[in-house]
Amino acid sequence: MVKPKRRRRLLIVLGVIGALVLAGVFVLRTPSPVGHWNSASGYEDYLAKYGQSMQDMPKPAATLDVRTDYGLVRVYRFAGAQQKFHPLVLLPGTSSGTPVWADNMPSLLKLGDVYALDLLGEPGLSIQNRPITSAEDKAAWLDQTLAALPAKQFNVVGLSIGGWTATNLAVRRPDRIATLTTLEPAIVYGDIPAETVIRSLPAAVKWLPRSWRDSFNSYTAGGAPVEQVPVADMIESGMKNYTIRQPQPGRITEEQLAGLTMPVLAIIAGKSVMHDPVKAREVAERALKNKTVKFYPEASHAINGEYPDQLAADLQAFLTTHGRTS
Repeated sequence: MVKPKRRRRLLIVLGVIGALVLAGVFVLRTPSPVGHWNSASGYEDYLAKYGQSMQDMPKPAATLDVRTDYGLVRVYRFAGAQQKFHPLVLLPGTSSGTPVWADNMPSLLKLGDVYALDLLGEPGLSIQNRPITSAEDKAAWLDQTLAALPAKQFNVVGLSIGGWTATNLAVRRPDRIATLTTLEPAIVYGDIPAETVIRSLPAAVKWLPRSWRDSFNSYTAGGAPVEQVPVADMIESGMKNYTIRQPQPGRITEEQLAGLTMPVLAIIAGKSVMHDPVKAREVAERALKNKTVKFYPEASHAINGEYPDQLAADLQAFLTTHGRTS
């Protein structure tokens, strides 16, 4: 097992590489046909590193490959404490996959069952087989995934681009969402700053040295040092060996946010470089109707690895009010 300090740095790497891919690769990629591995050897390299990274996760109670109109979605079910709340569904940042939640799982499992999935059309063990061409398509595959799970409603938690994915589902297909938690979401409460996009571009080029990525990683993590650990190696392998083919997510508008009817927990990092934190907080407070807004002044975009216990406590308080099964 990875020591606690190293685990924290590991999650920092995950958060910042997710930011890197979001800000850089979305600028560079094209919308069709489908996401794919570039070679058999690259896929084998990724599988080995994914398996190594999963060793820091608890053992899943079940591993599911849910068939949707757009491909197979890899879902893990983790058995939690006695059920007081609707199950959690965790959506990771882009290119990070299920292992991004390793430090969060011990405290989240105290709240009940947890489903964690790999985003479709991204590096991971989900397999895209039909083009994803719109925000509606992105909502459709996720809604179909939730429909295949035993519960009727879920407390959906999205990190970074997972926060956008969760919010997009809430806007377009809200019926299965009991509550929505947006954890440092990208392109939800504000646009990605131009400086972040510019800094990300060299680091997003597959053939440039890893040092380019490490420099950008430190920038997005508030200047924290980064180091090579299994999950970071997995993410880098995915970035190098997988080609993403789907449209860039569009900004969630304030009108769309105002139309959400489910309770929303918005968590914003004060040192995030993925949006203007002060303005993002203002948007969340202004636009959301049934909301709880939490501001972590010292957190970076890698907030889930920096404050796992505090996040779980805030989520528990939120769900105690809004997310119970009865």
